[in-house]
Amino acid sequence: MIFPQPQLLLVDDSPLNLRILQEFLPAIQYHCTTAQGGLQAWEMLEAEPDRFHAVLLDRVMPGMDGMEVLRKMKHHDVLKQIPVILLTAASTHQQTLEGLQAGAYYYLAKPFDQATLQAIVDAAARDHLSYLDIRQDLRRTTTTMRLLESGIFHFRTPDEARNLAMLLAHAYPNADRVVTGILELTLNAIEHGNLSIGYKEKSRLIEEDKLEEEIAHRLSSPPYSSRVAMAHFARQPHGLSLHITDQGKGFDWKKYMDFDPERAFDTHGRGIAMANKVSFDSIEYRGNGNQVMTLLRLDQAAAMVG
Repeated sequence: MIFPQPQLLLVDDSPLNLRILQEFLPAIQYHCTTAQGGLQAWEMLEAEPDRFHAVLLDRVMPGMDGMEVLRKMKHHDVLKQIPVILLTAASTHQQTLEGLQAGAYYYLAKPFDQATLQAIVDAAARDHLSYLDIRQDLRRTTTTMRLLESGIFHFRTPDEARNLAMLLAHAYPNADRVVTGILELTLNAIEHGNLSIGYKEKSRLIEEDKLEEEIAHRLSSPPYSSRVAMAHFARQPHGLSLHITDQGKGFDWKKYMDFDPERAFDTHGRGIAMANKVSFDSIEYRGNGNQVMTLLRLDQAAAMVG
């Protein structure tokens, strides 16, 4: 999948800090626009909500601070999908938790080095560009999936997981809302479930740019090559359920249900929390963690669409 050059909005009241960010983010790799303060940033975002793929936002600024900009973004239909990287010297557990609860999925503590900055920016832009690519495919796909009452689907590769997420999303009243959650859970069933790629191992593979290579290797190697994940969709009187099962040994899912300050500086690890907090009304893990049941209540979904 080939993505366009990421468009970044850099927000800081310090011209020096903005220059440092621009020096750390080479023009050949990123297109950077700057805003000196929260108010200017909000005006730019509101004027062109589809322009940016990620926002690097200083938390502490005079006037409209970063937290206020973040909250306003999360109440905007388009801007709420853009990943926000909070730049802050305020990195206590409570302050980090406040930022995560407000919707910042990425954190950078000052001072930071160039490699760390680029890793976080790459992760944020990659996630949003993937979302935009999926959303575009959703709009090209027919809506006949609304007729689906129930169905069982088997998948074993990340590409099959993506195709399935786009297909199943059309069975829901708001495809844009659920597609990211379905994708995160199906990819989790492949990567962490069937292929047994642990959290720390995935962090290392991403850092070394070898994740796709390792996935391809395991997909062709026993015992992983024979494993298949299953998704069971059902339209029920109270809502739409999706039950995803993999053939892995399971994992300790409890700590991934919410945005955890301990993982705020990592390049991944937010998928289950995003599905839980954004895409569905409830998520329940069963067994040893290799089964997950999601529910979207139709009454609330209809209210959101209306």
